[in-house]
Amino acid sequence: MKYAVVIEQGPTSFGATVPDLPGCIAVGDSRDEVERLIQEAIVLHLKVLREAGEPVPGPHTQVTMVEVG
Repeated sequence: MKYAVVIEQGPTSFGATVPDLPGCIAVGDSRDEVERLIQEAIVLHLKVLREAGEPVPGPHTQVTMVEVG
């Protein structure tokens, strides 16, 4: 499965969230680090949902870039 991930650069770090998996987040010092960490977070998030007998949300969010100006 492929989930959409939103990566944001802050003043001192990068943050990542997964819109289809509320609460699944990661923070890293670099873009590469946060990408690695969010991948690990997704795997763990899905494992916890399965072990708890909770439904696993499928990937539904679509991402596109829109040019303005």
